[in-house]
Amino acid sequence: MAASSTPTEQTWHPRSLLPYDALPHCQDFDLIISDAKSTVESRTDFYDRSLASRRYALVGVACSSIISCSCIIAGIITLARQGVSGVMVTNIVSVEPMSAMIQITQLDLQRELLALILNLIITLCTEPIGFVHGISLRSALASESRLHFNTNLRLLTAARGWYNPNGALLNGIMAILLIISYTSSSVVLCYNFSLASDGSDIAVSIAIAGLPLLSLGVALLLQVMIALSGMWAVKILTWSSSPFDLTAALVHHAQLTPVTFRCMRCVSDRDVDGGPAKPSETQPSAWQAHPSIQRIVISLWGLVAACAGWAALIMYIWDKHASARMTTNPALPMWSFFPNGNPSAIAYTIPGLNVQGWILIFVNLAVVQAPLTLGLHYSELIANVIRDERQWRCATRRKGLQVATNPLKSIFTHPVSLVLFLAKPFLHWMFGLSFFVDDLAGDEIVESFSVGIYTAQIWNLCIALAIFACFFTLVALRRPRGPQPATYGHIQTLANLVDEWSPVMWWGHKQDQIPYCHAGTSDHLLPDVKMDCVYAGFRCRVPAFENTFLD
Repeated sequence: MAASSTPTEQTWHPRSLLPYDALPHCQDFDLIISDAKSTVESRTDFYDRSLASRRYALVGVACSSIISCSCIIAGIITLARQGVSGVMVTNIVSVEPMSAMIQITQLDLQRELLALILNLIITLCTEPIGFVHGISLRSALASESRLHFNTNLRLLTAARGWYNPNGALLNGIMAILLIISYTSSSVVLCYNFSLASDGSDIAVSIAIAGLPLLSLGVALLLQVMIALSGMWAVKILTWSSSPFDLTAALVHHAQLTPVTFRCMRCVSDRDVDGGPAKPSETQPSAWQAHPSIQRIVISLWGLVAACAGWAALIMYIWDKHASARMTTNPALPMWSFFPNGNPSAIAYTIPGLNVQGWILIFVNLAVVQAPLTLGLHYSELIANVIRDERQWRCATRRKGLQVATNPLKSIFTHPVSLVLFLAKPFLHWMFGLSFFVDDLAGDEIVESFSVGIYTAQIWNLCIALAIFACFFTLVALRRPRGPQPATYGHIQTLANLVDEWSPVMWWGHKQDQIPYCHAGTSDHLLPDVKMDCVYAGFRCRVPAFENTFLD
């Protein structure tokens, strides 16, 4: 069917272009809106409350609580036995001759593997906490009619109210606690020296510093408490991370009203008054569709530039100030992944072996590590937005769109989410390699604080960050192909495009009308839309399948 008119981007109202006889059984536009609202009000639940996601999340939060309490107890015992500078010695020991006392590189590999495992444990603890916090924040924003996308930057987006558990104050505290959690991993492991019984040999063992272990446990436990308080403070309609369950829940509870005549309008047209439109062969990228993604990508590249500048500064200091060098050998070493015995590094000593010294250590590390922690947190938005769009585009495939999703499957089967999940502990671990804290202990008491900054490892981190930024930039700039309007988890756009809700949905051409056709969703496979036709659509219908998704 040939298009009888050209869609316009100007101010548009259905009454201005739509003749009353163009759409059968629709004699007045206001009746359409009222009919859609009454349909929603008379329906029982037709969305997935995803109680399984709640169970998984709360189990993860419970495990995080157990780990945090274990760290607190172990830290308190260590401090009670040895004082503020006390350490807890492990069974990983290497006995060396007295002449090899200054060469402690033999245990480096084991120590760094333990640090990597520790970073992975921290990621496994903070992910369920972040999920609960994000769900409660999403519900709080929805209750305030301020929710636009399914995914939000939970540490930079806040609900109203200074003392609100999802408000700006506690969100800022959550950000600080997240930084402290990863900073602790760079300080908690150290070396302990002790003389053998005959005095001729020295035993070097990996030890766990008590105060950093205590701070790690407290940081994790406070995050758990804030996340749970946010969950209790708001009514959560659905625990599902799927934008379709969220949209259906908001429509069902009359917190969101579908806008008619926008069945071919993508998320980039959300600020346009609407009206008829022809299908497009390509859709806008996430960079174009989501207002925050451009800033996130730019911040990632800013992080890469800052890392390169940091490496260049360390090289300059190493070259101009011989007293700051960790070694007297002026020759630059060859590249190495791990710090070797002769690195081009600078070192400085932290004064004090008390609480003040530990605070200075944490401040030194946190200031540098905070941009990395927040940059990885920002990247969650890109990963989740791309995940939401990928799920929506399944509606034009043969198997259709499965509305209900497994919360764990969505992480481990989606490439972008999996890359981010693995990158978090790995990049924090690489930061630990480049910014090394030598909190050396003798007979289970820390005797000195020395901070070493390794040039080669900073460049390694810079290269890894550049690869990470390239990957997420390409993901954000990729434009989906096909006439299916892109949504990227924008709930109002999804409400406009989905006119029939079912457990499995397909999107495509539904009706030929004069002068405009209609595209939408159905519980069966639909034909492709007609590229030469103009689409407007006219109403939203919710089929009666009661309690289909309830857990």
